[in-house]
Amino acid sequence: MSKPSITLRDMGSFHVGGRIVEISGKPETTVTFSAGGVPARVDRNGAYLVEAMYVQYFLPEARKGKYPLLMWHGGGLSGVTYETTPDGREGWLTLFLRKGWDIYNSDAVERGRSGFAPPDVWPGEPHFVSMADAFIRHRIGAAWSDDPAAREPLPGNLFPLEAYDNFARQFVPRWTTTDAATVAAYNALIDKVGPSVLLVHSQAGGFGFPIAQARPQMVKAIVAIEPAVAGDMAQAARLKDVPILMLYGDFIGRSVRWPAMRQIGLAFADAVTAAGGDVEVLDLPAAGMHGNSHMMMMDRNNADIADLIHDWLARRGLVA
Repeated sequence: MSKPSITLRDMGSFHVGGRIVEISGKPETTVTFSAGGVPARVDRNGAYLVEAMYVQYFLPEARKGKYPLLMWHGGGLSGVTYETTPDGREGWLTLFLRKGWDIYNSDAVERGRSGFAPPDVWPGEPHFVSMADAFIRHRIGAAWSDDPAAREPLPGNLFPLEAYDNFARQFVPRWTTTDAATVAAYNALIDKVGPSVLLVHSQAGGFGFPIAQARPQMVKAIVAIEPAVAGDMAQAARLKDVPILMLYGDFIGRSVRWPAMRQIGLAFADAVTAAGGDVEVLDLPAAGMHGNSHMMMMDRNNADIADLIHDWLARRGLVA
């Protein structure tokens, strides 16, 4: 069955943020960039523009969301998180676009099309996630096997297990030393597009909540999908006028780390609520939606969860 067409008033992409750094004291080298090519003398000294962020935007003709919806992905991933699901269904980017939201989907600093910086700029080594690690960490399965037929999913899990290898193709390296640069780039994005609704996943909770606390007038709501970290408890009152929805999926009790990470989110939600804020914490199983992994935007019921989020935003007066 064919899907209805999407009519856009505009689409495109841009880079924001970044800074210029000077590197000096490096010897010249000779590099053959392509097999059979002509060697080139390379001087690695000079100015480099680093830590910019790539953003792609889609603006529907029939706009209904009152503010742009900024989609911020989690650790070791990129903006592909919100695009077509690993098994080929519509992702949240398209689903929210159909609902009338202006979408700005980014690859955070040092991810995807945002590129990397020389090791002189970023100390430390990048971290990579294995297929087995992500399978367990994202609460997709209980036991990993290199044989796809022998992989053991969590009972009732809604992640499209047959497309897990496609999900693994999305994994990218991440650094643990680039948080300040990422916050600066996200702030530059908000400066460019104006007051916005933030949709943050996992690691991005550690960017979205502090940014909203620093400039609450620029953040009209936060939808936090299983935030791995939250904001500054001492500044919880700064979010009293920013509606917050926290969503948690299934199988958290079977995870080594997720009970503690969920507790971080709950404690922060309690602090904001105590300060007079509007916070709703929704455990999907308690709402009758069972089987969701950490990657619920890719799960088989991702459209139902998108409906839930859109309805919550509408009840906060953010949909025309």
